[in-house]
Amino acid sequence: MKVCLVGSSGGHLAHLYMLKPFWQDKDRFWVTFDKEDARSLLEGEKMYPCYYPTNRSLKALFINTKLAFRVLKSEKPDLIISSGAAVSVPFFWLGKLFGAKTMYIEVFDRIDKPTLSGKMVYPVTDRFIVEWEEMKKVYPKAINLGSIF
Repeated sequence: MKVCLVGSSGGHLAHLYMLKPFWQDKDRFWVTFDKEDARSLLEGEKMYPCYYPTNRSLKALFINTKLAFRVLKSEKPDLIISSGAAVSVPFFWLGKLFGAKTMYIEVFDRIDKPTLSGKMVYPVTDRFIVEWEEMKKVYPKAINLGSIF
């Protein structure tokens, strides 16, 4: 199984890194911001830098959509996992077109309100994970796994 782990650097990247027991024995690659924390945490990992800042930026969405097309066409992942933020959107939508399964983990600090990225990828997400029971009211098809921290 080939896994694409995509997300912003900082807390989103840390969230994905905590899934190491799942991804450590898989063929994988990362898509995140080319920042010091990402370079340090992902040293030795295959990483594609994405464009930032992404928050509510049409320019970033356009650039990262082109990147997503190129990377997904080349890498052909079986599964795309993200915990946000905006960079996940083009990877999830195009990933579905390329036949990948998708898994989104809504961030821990959202207890009863959705993130913009979560709302945007929800329609194409095969497994939508929340960490609070209250979030199942926001995302009815979500699975509550509790905290991954």
